[in-house]
Amino acid sequence: MLVIILAVGVLSWLIRALPFLLFGRGERPPKAVTYIGRVLSPAAIAMLSVYCYAGYVNARPPLEHLAMLAEFAAGAVTVVLQWRWRNPPLSIAVGTILYMVLVRFF
Repeated sequence: MLVIILAVGVLSWLIRALPFLLFGRGERPPKAVTYIGRVLSPAAIAMLSVYCYAGYVNARPPLEHLAMLAEFAAGAVTVVLQWRWRNPPLSIAVGTILYMVLVRFF
């Protein structure tokens, strides 16, 4: 058990230290790294959203698809808020609150 804890600790430290070891000399990272850092997060969110909505649609009978309006409305509001203000905590909080209100009262 101690060996596993030590291995995880060392690997965690190495993963966090690697960017500083590679780019810590005041040099700019390569353009490919900058590009990946810019597009990876939105791509991951888009992929997870499509996966979740597709799974949700496939798991429900066709007559219950109308009940998904709360999910789609909250998702659309979240996307619009993020696109407009680029503030993830705000977008997530408002989208979650809207979803909870719609599911609770409608």
